[in-house]
Amino acid sequence: MKQLSPDYAVSLQACGGERLLIDSADGAMDCYRFAPDASGLPVIFYCDAGGLRPGMFEMARTLADFGHGALMPNLYHRLGDYAPFDPATVFSDPDEHARLMTMAAGLSVAEAMRDTQACLDYLDAAQVGALGYCLGGKLALSAAGHFATIMAAASIHGGALATDAPDSPHRLVAQMPGRLYIAVAGIDPYFTPEEQARLCASLDQAGTDYTLALYPEAQHGFAVADMPVFEPASAARHWRQVQAFFQ
Repeated sequence: MKQLSPDYAVSLQACGGERLLIDSADGAMDCYRFAPDASGLPVIFYCDAGGLRPGMFEMARTLADFGHGALMPNLYHRLGDYAPFDPATVFSDPDEHARLMTMAAGLSVAEAMRDTQACLDYLDAAQVGALGYCLGGKLALSAAGHFATIMAAASIHGGALATDAPDSPHRLVAQMPGRLYIAVAGIDPYFTPEEQARLCASLDQAGTDYTLALYPEAQHGFAVADMPVFEPASAARHWRQVQAFFQ
């Protein structure tokens, strides 16, 4: 989806965002910029597995309203134009769910980190934040472990944060110089209690400055307003925490 559909373009404009192309190691990458002149810490915004859509633009706008310039890369740019997902039905439609999972699984951490390098080059800031949801939460923590410039990283109902995979974020904690905020849904098959314990043990051993906050009544995806599992009270709490974290 390198070209925004007309309704997506209208949503982007309504949120005060603009589209730009950034040169990455894998070709031109479309990114979406919000409040570039904001005085607060600039933040790379990693979408959930559903990718670019109006709901993500609105969330980036909220971050911008807190005083932070937000840069949202299209991590699926290597796929060219692709049909956007409808978050209201993507998990109930078997074909669409399979397409979503295939796209998400096809994005490697190495590719996402090359995209992150391109974003950092574009921002050209001494310190940068990272904020991600679902798949993006994993990438936000991975970025903190790959780039010393990222001094604050927040994962919101992130998945696969402490797995047996060689590129699991918990293996990078010794290389994370900044602070971490990790919001965990109480009901989340993508980040089990065992993985939570593994991540916390790694962070404690490394002496990392982190907060792991449990949202006990919430499900994976609770903070994203266009998801069927959206939980308003937990979402509002997460925004308060994100605002305080990036100050």
